[in-house]
Amino acid sequence: MRIRFDFGTLTLDADLLDTPTARAIAGSLPFKAAAMTWGEEVYFECPVRVAREGDARAVVVPGEVAYWPDGHCIALGFGRTPISQGDETRLASPCNIFAKAVGDVKALAQIKAGTIIRVSTVD
Repeated sequence: MRIRFDFGTLTLDADLLDTPTARAIAGSLPFKAAAMTWGEEVYFECPVRVAREGDARAVVVPGEVAYWPDGHCIALGFGRTPISQGDETRLASPCNIFAKAVGDVKALAQIKAGTIIRVSTVD
């Protein structure tokens, strides 16, 4: 299944992986939220509450779409955050990777805090 993050000025699609978190996110669609930013990361609340999965991790590859159990948020890391070491993309704490972005996540650099994001399935 493919989902879409619509930021108004740009869209980013992602293919869901076969994980409990991905199934929970898919079941919550559609929803909207306000963007928050932290370094080169856009994150936002989602109506899902799932536990940290066994393979959760804080360091992600740009393009991996993560669910942050500690904050009940989806995190889109596309570069360095305030706690990154070197050039890595390090999220605040271990996250569940539940999807892979299709397209260039570096475009998220233009998203400002407060931007409304609509998350839905792609028809």
